Amino acid sequence: MKGKELLELIYKRQSDRAYLATPIEDDKLHRVLEAGRLAPSACNAQPWKFIVVNDQDLKNKIADCTSSKVLGMNHFTKQAPVHIVIVEERANFTSSAGSLIKGKHFPLIDIGITAEHMCLQAAAEGLGTCMLGWFDETNVKKLLNIPKSKRVPLIITLGYPASETREKRRKEINQITSYNKY
Repeated sequence: MKGKELLELIYKRQSDRAYLATPIEDDKLHRVLEAGRLAPSACNAQPWKFIVVNDQDLKNKIADCTSSKVLGMNHFTKQAPVHIVIVEERANFTSSAGSLIKGKHFPLIDIGITAEHMCLQAAAEGLGTCMLGWFDETNVKKLLNIPKSKRVPLIITLGYPASETREKRRKEINQITSYNKY
C-alpha cells in the first residue's frame, strides 16, 4: 500500500452508527483481529485481550450496557453483528516501570493504537466500526466473566455500515500543527 492509498483509507474510516444485519465473514474478522495483534506497544507489552462477542443474545446484552436512555447515546449498538471487547491486561515489567517513571499509563496508549489498527483493517475490508468508551463496565465484566481486577477501556462495534462515508469535519491542518515551537 502506498502512502496515498493509506490516506484514502483513513479518509474512509469513520465511526459508524448504523449497521446492516449482514454477518461478517470469518476471514475478514480474523484479519481485523490480526491487525490488532500486530499493533506496536510500549516495550512490546501487548497489554490487551480481545473478546469477540458474536453470540446474538450475549451481544445484545452487551449492547444494553452501552446505551444510555438519559443521554440518548449508543442506541445503534444492537445493530452491529459483532462487538470486540478490549480488556486491559497487565503490562510487562519494563512498560510498567516506564509508566511509573514517566507518569503515563502506557497500556491505555497501546490499547488506543491496537484499536485503531483494527478499525483501519475493518475499513479496508469494507466494514464499519465505532469505538465506545461509554458503557457500564461492571455489567460488561459480569456478562463476559472478566475478573473484577481487570479494566475494559474500549468496545468496538463491527459490521457492514448502513450508510455512506460522511464528509469529515476537522480543524484545518494549520490550526493543529506548528513547527519547532508551540
